[in-house]
Amino acid sequence: MSLVTTAELVAEAAGAGRGVAAFNVITLEHAEAVAAGAEAAEAPAVLQISQNAVSFHGGRVLPLASAVAAVARASSTRLSLHLDHVRDPELLRASASAGFSSVMFDASTLPYRDNVTATAEAVRWAHRHGLWLESELGRVGGKAGEPPLGAHAPGARTDPDEAAAYVSATGVDALAVAVGNSHAMTERTATLDHGLIDALRRAVPVPLVLHGSSGVPDGELRAAVGAGMVKVNIGTALNVAFTRAVRGHLEDDATGVDPRGYLASAREATALAVTRCLRVVTLPS
Repeated sequence: MSLVTTAELVAEAAGAGRGVAAFNVITLEHAEAVAAGAEAAEAPAVLQISQNAVSFHGGRVLPLASAVAAVARASSTRLSLHLDHVRDPELLRASASAGFSSVMFDASTLPYRDNVTATAEAVRWAHRHGLWLESELGRVGGKAGEPPLGAHAPGARTDPDEAAAYVSATGVDALAVAVGNSHAMTERTATLDHGLIDALRRAVPVPLVLHGSSGVPDGELRAAVGAGMVKVNIGTALNVAFTRAVRGHLEDDATGVDPRGYLASAREATALAVTRCLRVVTLPS
């Protein structure tokens, strides 16, 4: 179909009482796999490039963003382009000219007042440039370069009253919340606080976002969407499928040197993981 906006996909999902999955992209093969998996599931999806992925590509956002946008434009389903976990103000300012329709600005490690100040400034800039902006309140553990944070540690859960005040003060378009989720989980053992999700949904007038969804079992994800989660971020699950396929291919072909063989296997396995995730997240509640 075409490259669409994240705001459109999130609003549509919220109105239908279902989720929209957002997949983190590191390489072109990741993007191609997300497009293929979304086409197989006949579902829209968000293609996300994180600040860490930009750093991996030498700090240059435009080459990868341009390639991912081209994949989206060539797809038969609707895909949007989102810049994820941005902490660098310069990268935030580069987002509009790089083709993104949305940004997640992450000031969650700052004290509450500083988070509000920094995020409100980011929102004003984003809205002036036609961008939808997501932020985070509460600490979702497991981010790269940070020590693990237990789901029950102080500050690890988002307070509904504080979330309502935060959204009012910042003007954000969506809020990522901490409800027992954690980034970078390779085992699907997380248990979410569905009562808290429901309370946050009632308190906050913008869509809720679940980060760290790779570690959440299918039943928990469905229940989270039913309780009010709309945008569901998935990254590590794709990397698990990708890396497992590469290892398997190289074990079977120990003398091969053409990267196209193992990258094709990885892309196919990742696409299957995307389709499975979409069929969980996008089912109506």
